[in-house]
Amino acid sequence: MEDIEKIREQFPITKNKVFLNHAAQSPLPKPVADAVRKFVDEFSNFGITSIEWNDGGKPFFAKLINAKPEEIAFVENTSVGLNIAANVLHYPSGSKIVTTDLEYPSVVYPWLRKSLGVKVHYVKNVNGKILLKDVEKAVDDKTVAVAVSHVEYVNGFRHDLRALSEIAHEHGSYLIVDAIQSAGAMQIDVKRDDVDFLMSACYKWLLSPPGAGYLYVKEGLIEKFEPPFVGWASVKPEVFETIDLWDIWSLRLSETASRFEVGSPSFISLTGATEALKMLLNIGIEKIEGRILKLTDRLIEAVKNLRLKLQTPEETQYRSGIVNFKIDRPQEVVEKLSRKGIVVSARAHGIRVSPHFYNTKEEIDKLVEEIKQCG
Repeated sequence: MEDIEKIREQFPITKNKVFLNHAAQSPLPKPVADAVRKFVDEFSNFGITSIEWNDGGKPFFAKLINAKPEEIAFVENTSVGLNIAANVLHYPSGSKIVTTDLEYPSVVYPWLRKSLGVKVHYVKNVNGKILLKDVEKAVDDKTVAVAVSHVEYVNGFRHDLRALSEIAHEHGSYLIVDAIQSAGAMQIDVKRDDVDFLMSACYKWLLSPPGAGYLYVKEGLIEKFEPPFVGWASVKPEVFETIDLWDIWSLRLSETASRFEVGSPSFISLTGATEALKMLLNIGIEKIEGRILKLTDRLIEAVKNLRLKLQTPEETQYRSGIVNFKIDRPQEVVEKLSRKGIVVSARAHGIRVSPHFYNTKEEIDKLVEEIKQCG
């Protein structure tokens, strides 16, 4: 990537730490922190901000995933988006949801509630991979939805969303995608892959404050579903763009994905998210993905040379920004690394490393050298 040092100047964290933990929560780039500070200062002093709203970043997130702004709704986090999807679907007797045994809890919990009366089927991983043939066996005409993370949080396995949507749609079911571990790091194309619902909070790879997130609902599905919760933000703009009293005698839901919004979002968080999205789009998500994969390639080779057990699939089509490898006493190792200024996570009896585009091969090498010392 061109002029990486100039890019790193936008990330103050690089002066203090080797931060390789973007699968947990990212540090804020300077433009994002500056926008948030400006928002706070202006509201504190004037009760209003001069920052351009830009529809809360909806057009930028839409561009990131190749959607229309009208297909995007604000959500507080990924879990809220998943719960919206779970609660708008209909579940005839005997219905089931297909997911995997690698999922983050929020991908599964909404369907475990007894009130839905739906069976959850878990496709089991094979050496850290979810095989399409096993998904095909699991999905049948009783399946209401296939719910997966685009990238699995533990080991970074990346699903083929197009293949999953074809399997789901063949049986009349929906594809629901948690994109929190891919949005901002990997290329996403909801039109190419024919995704029905996709949601992501912005505090990981999207380099934003907590409290900002987006929900994508395929255009043809928006008016098919009634939102589980409604408020002033759910209705058509003409209902509240008036100096007169609002219409409280009828419910005229928005024809866009904003019908799934309820009330005021976290304006301060979305202000930061907008700046982060602009940064990522300006650099180019294809370039970002390429750089991340080069960094993780380097780490994987080093892990293999150390004869540590890799828990991340090596095949290109399954790769993402997450690398996990087994090590003795992972939590202890994470704490030792932290004292050295290197930030990673302990997951699945191993170390999870998740570099972003502004990280360098020298930082990967420094991590590897410290891992050798811990061994």
